[in-house]
Amino acid sequence: MNRTIPLILAVALFMEQMDSTVIATSLPAIAADIGTSPITLKLALTSYFVALAIFIPVSGWMADRFGAKRVFRIAIGVFVIGSIFCALSNSLGAFILSRFLQGMGGAMMTPVGRLVLVRATRRDQLVSAMAWLTVPALIGPLVGPPIGGFITTYVSWHWIFLINVPIGILGIIVSGRVLPEMPGGAAAPIDWRGFALAAVAAAGIVFGLSVVSLPALPPMVGVSTLMLGIAAATLYVRHARSTLSPILDLRLFNNQAARVAIMSGSIFRIGVGATPFLLPLMFQIAFGLDAFESGMLTFASAIGAISLKFVATTALRAFGFRSVLMLASLSGAALIAVNGFFTPATSYGVIIGTLVFAGFFRSLFFTSNNALVFAEIDDSQASQATAIAAVSQQISIAVGVSAAGLFLEAHHIWTGEPIGLEAFSFAFFAVGGLAALAILPILGLSKTAGRAVSGHGLPKAPKDHIPPPEA
Repeated sequence: MNRTIPLILAVALFMEQMDSTVIATSLPAIAADIGTSPITLKLALTSYFVALAIFIPVSGWMADRFGAKRVFRIAIGVFVIGSIFCALSNSLGAFILSRFLQGMGGAMMTPVGRLVLVRATRRDQLVSAMAWLTVPALIGPLVGPPIGGFITTYVSWHWIFLINVPIGILGIIVSGRVLPEMPGGAAAPIDWRGFALAAVAAAGIVFGLSVVSLPALPPMVGVSTLMLGIAAATLYVRHARSTLSPILDLRLFNNQAARVAIMSGSIFRIGVGATPFLLPLMFQIAFGLDAFESGMLTFASAIGAISLKFVATTALRAFGFRSVLMLASLSGAALIAVNGFFTPATSYGVIIGTLVFAGFFRSLFFTSNNALVFAEIDDSQASQATAIAAVSQQISIAVGVSAAGLFLEAHHIWTGEPIGLEAFSFAFFAVGGLAALAILPILGLSKTAGRAVSGHGLPKAPKDHIPPPEA
């Protein structure tokens, strides 16, 4: 397999994933510099995710209309410009708008980058390619906090954003030379009504859940926005059923493999989305570690994620998607719950070992799950699959962070005790249980699902170069 394409795409996705979390540890320094409070500045985190939610639904149409390669390169450029504006911001309003602009670029980079990979890769090589693409996406949120803390402490918070400039420019140049041409023009006229409904639905749900979990605004604002998002989602479902070319075509769920992959991935990601929120807080609040020490511990998961790329293809060929996803989902969920047994007396070796295995099984699940989304659909449905999968990903991560905060608060209300080690244990057991529910849709998956991609039960194909994409 030609690894150049997935590596180029992975660097861009790593930049976007890391940037979405790196800001968290730098909020106090940025807030002090622009004259606001860290709690209020959390609106900048929310504005980024809202931009993702709004513009991800249109990413598939943009790729089909203007060409996936062109849109991917433009998205990197928008992300870089947003990064520059973030570094130059001197007020709360300017910073929030700059983060929103970054989110617009990120909304196109992630799903369109995955679409480029799918269209440039043979189906029997898709698992290996997805492994290279999945690892940076899992590592980004883990390395973001320690890198953000280091840069803020020893350099300046501005460089959190300025470092994206040379990386982004290099990505635009190299992707222009290496990625195959993917001409556009095949898209139907844009479904403006569907776009508006999908944008309100996704943004309302993500914003509402973010406000509930990050108290930068009164909780009633989050609840009312969440209700608006759910209402818009209901209206969108009715609209999509009666429209020939909806912006997000729900007919994709008629395909069993894609339906199971998106449903199980969304459920499992609730637990995974909660973990980067809970672990650093537990290490700092209950264990007394500083932000940098906490970040270095959580980084252990990256070791497991990196090791996955040597295993995923072999495991899927030997056991198939159904068996691998069952093992990975249950093991990953159990290892999330195991975090609830950690105490300040637990040795770092045990903690690191647990996090390494957790990173491995999470990466195994998402590499397999991401490949299964595209395993049994044709190329004409690929752009819809990337957009729908990306929207569900953002919503499930928001649900995970919100659920983590609600479980901590519920324990506090139930016991009357301040949030401490017992509250974190309860939260980890709860989100681990939620993640384990991902097994339910997987149980209905055919044992032969995705066989053309996994190679399970098929003779091994000869090695070959990736063919050029179809015109």
